[in-house]
Amino acid sequence: MHRVVLPETGMMDAWREVARRLAAHAVPPAQVEWAVGEAEQSLFDAEPLPTGEGRALKVPRAFLEIAEKAILHRDPASPDLLYQALMRLQDQPQLLSDAADPLVRRLGALQKAVYRDIHKMRAFVRFREIPSDRDRRRFAAWFEPEHRVVEANAGFFARRFSDMDWAIHTPDLSVIHENGEIGFAPGAPRPDLPDDAAESLWATYFTNIFNPARIKLGSMRQHMPLKYWKNMPETAQIPAMLEGAEARVRAMQAAGATHAPARAATITERYRAAMPKAPEVIGTLEDARAAVQHCTRCGLCRHATQAVFGEGPAEAPLMVVGEQPGDQEDLQGRPFVGPAGKVLDEVMQQSGLDRGAAWMTNAVKHFKFTPRGKRRIHQSPDKGEVAACKWWLDLERDFVKPQLTLGLGATAALALTGNGGGITKRRGTVEETATGPVLLSWHPSYILRIPDAGRAAEARAELAEDLSLARRLLAGG
Repeated sequence: MHRVVLPETGMMDAWREVARRLAAHAVPPAQVEWAVGEAEQSLFDAEPLPTGEGRALKVPRAFLEIAEKAILHRDPASPDLLYQALMRLQDQPQLLSDAADPLVRRLGALQKAVYRDIHKMRAFVRFREIPSDRDRRRFAAWFEPEHRVVEANAGFFARRFSDMDWAIHTPDLSVIHENGEIGFAPGAPRPDLPDDAAESLWATYFTNIFNPARIKLGSMRQHMPLKYWKNMPETAQIPAMLEGAEARVRAMQAAGATHAPARAATITERYRAAMPKAPEVIGTLEDARAAVQHCTRCGLCRHATQAVFGEGPAEAPLMVVGEQPGDQEDLQGRPFVGPAGKVLDEVMQQSGLDRGAAWMTNAVKHFKFTPRGKRRIHQSPDKGEVAACKWWLDLERDFVKPQLTLGLGATAALALTGNGGGITKRRGTVEETATGPVLLSWHPSYILRIPDAGRAAEARAELAEDLSLARRLLAGG
């Protein structure tokens, strides 16, 4: 009887080397006893492995792919099953194509179980930061895999968290990543890891993205088995989330969109029938103002009350471009007359700019919203809607020919420069475009949405600073 003890790490390479020597000398599977790690003493005296080259072996690549995963299964029979398949493949090269063969089916089941456990480890490991006296931050985690998948996952975690030192401890094997190098250590009991402040933030995020209307308990337990819950900070929130799910669904339904009253369609038709006809040729700003009311370049025209064109002196040196009309602008037909407009008026006055001397407009001319009860909730226009409305904005800039254009927020930046990203870094800078210089700043509605009063005051001061810069630029400073 040949006795083979495979190591906890490098298991596939060790099995492959020994199995090749045994199979090359046609040692029957019944004459081989396999074990992993610190195995118990065998009842049989172990024979030495055969030496010499023996016969040549051939196996398909698919067998090696199965073996790499199946060998990691905790079933003590997995090394023996693989050896049986190796021996049979020498006489039955097409063995793996027989899906009804009991040995092939069992190996396939082992392979799939290990695949699942590899992905569960990647999904459910939760690191906690631990004190460090080095330049690199240190983290540690505890995990209890079903199979021997720690080594198979070490490279994944090393690539994903290459800039920090970390350790993942399990009952059988620990993987340690320090200064970019991976090492392994014996398994250990669960360590006493310190609390991590980031866990409360993650739990809050997890709670807020929970959709009670889509609860499927069976599916949730399948993809997030209960055995992993005790090691995951967010799972402590699940019982309370499930308990309040029904009430949250009712609240969502109550806040949902309502149907417009039957008279709305008639009023809209009557309103649009009273509009002046679109001019055949747009030769002035007033022509453009009349024409935009008939715009159908995107779907926003179907639900808004009216298009909101810019207003101000026809030769204004400064053009101020926002995102889109809000609820009040949509009803009154004028830009910047709602809460955000009031903030902008105050900051302009504080910065020495006269609103009446500027051309005030928006990148998008129709109000985009979601109805919620009697309220209309603002929605940001998408890139397609911004692109469709850019024709009108370009027309305004051609007629007004401002010395400087002030773009407020990401949507205005996208329409004016072709790039709506990175406003935090771009704010307060002037960018040259084909139609003139553009100064970027915060949109006042952003300031109104900031929950922290201190940060809101800071953003308002930054907007005032940018408006003061606009005044100096216009004055030639």
